Amino acid sequence: MNACHKVSQGDVIAIDGKTLRRSYDKSKKRDAIHRVSAFSAANNVVLGQLKTEEKSNEITAIPELLKLLEIKGCLVTLDAMGCQRDIARAIVEKEVDYLLAVKGNQGKLEKAFDHHFSLEKLNQWQSDTSRISFNGNSSLVTRCCDERRRVSHPKK
Repeated sequence: MNACHKVSQGDVIAIDGKTLRRSYDKSKKRDAIHRVSAFSAANNVVLGQLKTEEKSNEITAIPELLKLLEIKGCLVTLDAMGCQRDIARAIVEKEVDYLLAVKGNQGKLEKAFDHHFSLEKLNQWQSDTSRISFNGNSSLVTRCCDERRRVSHPKK
């Protein structure tokens, strides 16, 4: 990908794991194929991907995928499965910013996050912010983002 794509400062690189449809074959005792991909949102191109043995290996595959990428100065986004200390450490070592989803799978972290970034505090924030609302999984979701600190918090 280096030959045809150069990342720019601030590019968003979305890292996510997916299961390939219809890759499971019970008759041949073949498990479904799982891949972790790094997608450049600015250029609509996959920068790299790794095959994992099973869904839980996504956590170990993400740092390996990061080693293959030259993404200094970009913003990496990950879903809640990627919200792990080792993954955050690997991202920081690449000199990259990150945005990690925080959900109930990390109970203490979610509680600390909700305390520090309570909706009351975010609603009273007096700085440059953007707010977007959309329908997600049949519930209204509102996201607030402080452009200077890249803080995002879903509100249902």
